Amino acid sequence: MKHKLLNIGFGSTVIANRVVAIVQPNSAPMKRLRNEAKDNNRLVDATHGRKARAMIIMDSNHVVLSAIQAETISLRYTIVKDSK
Repeated sequence: MKHKLLNIGFGSTVIANRVVAIVQPNSAPMKRLRNEAKDNNRLVDATHGRKARAMIIMDSNHVVLSAIQAETISLRYTIVKDSK
């Protein structure tokens, strides 16, 4: 089985079929989700030292941080999911 990879910036990718949501990390609920994931060792920081601009929620309950805008990742996700 071939997995489609979603580019989340700076050479980092996630498996597109495992993505549940792509959200902006600005709101208080998202900050709580981020802190909870960090406390439970489910946070993956793929920002390479930059400011987190998107949070990707995976089906494994992991939270992946990206320095790329959530809208950009969403567009990339749509392209990957529509490609054959």
